[in-house]
Amino acid sequence: MEFGPRPAGSAELEQTRNYLLEQLKSYGLKITTDEFHATTPIGDRRMVNISAELPGESNDVVIISSHYDTKYFKDMRFVGANDPGASVGALLELGRVLGASQQKPKLTYWLVFFDGEESFCEGWDDCHNPNPTDPRTPLPDNTYGSRHYVFQLQANKELGRLRALILFDMMGYKNLELGRDTMSTRWLQDIIWRSARDIGYGKYFVDRPEGVGGDDHEPFLRAGIDSVDLIQLSGYPYWHRADDTLDKVSPQSMKIVGETVVASLPRIEQYLQNKRP
Repeated sequence: MEFGPRPAGSAELEQTRNYLLEQLKSYGLKITTDEFHATTPIGDRRMVNISAELPGESNDVVIISSHYDTKYFKDMRFVGANDPGASVGALLELGRVLGASQQKPKLTYWLVFFDGEESFCEGWDDCHNPNPTDPRTPLPDNTYGSRHYVFQLQANKELGRLRALILFDMMGYKNLELGRDTMSTRWLQDIIWRSARDIGYGKYFVDRPEGVGGDDHEPFLRAGIDSVDLIQLSGYPYWHRADDTLDKVSPQSMKIVGETVVASLPRIEQYLQNKRP
């Protein structure tokens, strides 16, 4: 939060990125960055996705992810404590915990910090994003980093390695209540919700629909990758407001989500290993 607003392409996001890289390297994880330029409604923006790898016994991959850019506003100081500060912090801590484990996981894990999730126009549908190759088909003004990530996996013929994606987004509110995102893959949700109940966190993972409309898991779902979004959108009254500040975020909420995901991973591994022909 001390870096201030961190929209894609900003100096403040560069500072954030350097901090993330420094921390991830200290956990002993293998780090890669992927720089690209995106055409946006406000012009060309440099963006960088960050990946940290935890090698497993299998080359099959599960991604755990968050975006790390904040929403761009011309006339508002938006620091995004919950969106995405909490999910970035939780993913960073997950990297420390997994990196410190003495037991090699069954599957390989990639911790991915996506750039450019947020739109540059105030609303996702407020403007048309120019497509440099075909002006008749405007590009979405959001999810720049995750769309690029999927494109790179396809171009490098690595999409087949990817078995599932878990997305953190807006999951640190002090009044935590996570509904089931209606786009997410049901079996992944079922495992995570069951794991939450088993470790005493069931009241925070509730069986009501959560309508998101689009997030960084969407490009993966379109590519055929089972994905789940852990997000509290409808129940967070400070979304894209100047008062999305640290007093709204609870370390306990971040801990609840992080511990639930850690408890879910062996079950996800078992499910995927049984599913593999």
